[in-house]
Amino acid sequence: MPAPLDPQRRAWTEAARAKIDPRRLTDLIAGMVDIPSPTGEEGPLARWLAERLGEAGLEARYQPIDDGQGNAVGRLRGDGTGPDLLLYAPIDTLTVGTEEEDVPQAGPGLRDDMRPSAAVNGDFVIGLGASNPKGHGAALIAAAEAVAAAGIPLRGDVIVGLGAGGMPTNRRNVPHARRYNAGQGNGCSFMLEQGVWADYALIAKPGWTAAWEEVGLCWFEVRVHGTYSYVGSRHRMAYRNPIVDAGTVIAGLEEWFPEYSARHTAGLVAPQGNIGGIEGGWRRTASLSPATCRFHVDLRISPRTTPMQAKREFAEAIDRIRAAHPGIRLDWEMTLAIPGTQTPEDNWIVTAAKAAWEDLEGRPHEPILNNSGATDANILRARGIPTARTGMDRIGDDAPMRLDFPAGMNVVDVREARKLVRALVHTIVDTCTRTREEVA
Repeated sequence: MPAPLDPQRRAWTEAARAKIDPRRLTDLIAGMVDIPSPTGEEGPLARWLAERLGEAGLEARYQPIDDGQGNAVGRLRGDGTGPDLLLYAPIDTLTVGTEEEDVPQAGPGLRDDMRPSAAVNGDFVIGLGASNPKGHGAALIAAAEAVAAAGIPLRGDVIVGLGAGGMPTNRRNVPHARRYNAGQGNGCSFMLEQGVWADYALIAKPGWTAAWEEVGLCWFEVRVHGTYSYVGSRHRMAYRNPIVDAGTVIAGLEEWFPEYSARHTAGLVAPQGNIGGIEGGWRRTASLSPATCRFHVDLRISPRTTPMQAKREFAEAIDRIRAAHPGIRLDWEMTLAIPGTQTPEDNWIVTAAKAAWEDLEGRPHEPILNNSGATDANILRARGIPTARTGMDRIGDDAPMRLDFPAGMNVVDVREARKLVRALVHTIVDTCTRTREEVA
């Protein structure tokens, strides 16, 4: 378990922290925002980031996945006697930033913060993904740059991995998107498969804390069946509208989700459920009812719940709804499964991340509880790399716009980003200036 930094490591940490330039950090975040990077089209941003990593003093390269998607990787080498540390963040945005793909799902129109165009307002950068993920990715680069500039004598390598496909999505429904496995951590997985490996990993995602576990997710498609019919004849022949029945099933699941969450709330997580999309009928006419209406469910799962356990619990919930409404006909299937993961709380990387938090806060670490967000930490841990998660606070009352879900993604307080960089520097020095025997 890491002890407080000894005088030499404290001096190295403060020397590196002195190299952090808030103006440069602001410019880096704004530059990332100005390059659109929707899931599946991160290539241009990744190429730009590879250049920035090189300027920061790292060995840097662009890692192509296909013609449009790729990762950026940088390495600051140690002397080979210490543990390698991977600093990781995704770079794709949850929405696209165009009316064609985002409206009306994200709102009746796009606010300024929902567009890939950066605006600097005092201590804040506003624009699509400015906080999550781009502000967090910029913090990783700034931390590695500060350590390089300070000339810290590293034993282990510091690796910065900026990955494509980190958002919980499959292929976007646009003609030029060809690969179906565009999201769900595919960039992180590819990076590891191609030899970018480490003894420990630290992923930067929202939340000023050190976390060692998080939820996974299971997706389900539910198909509710009825009769293909016409408004002019519904009173003359058999009629069962699956859209109406789908609403009944959805209402039943909405009642079940809190029961499920309460049953699985433990540790750092409180897994939630959500109805994420519904399809039925033709947009060109309201006169016809379809034979089938389908909807999609995201059910988050605890690290202590397997996908098969979640599948069986979902089946029990559906059977309960069927029993209450015997006339409803439906079938369903699990369409995606990513297990939740955890790293032992006493693992080196978790205690090192806690120590960095405590160094800045001046008090014992306080974890954030009841989390239901998943990240590529699940990919890293599932491949066998002990991983901690750390990040920054969301915007406060002095921000230029009030906090809501999109603002939490798209507005970053550079003061909080700098705080995160300071914590990352602490973890780098605490880990990568030691021998492997010291941290094992």
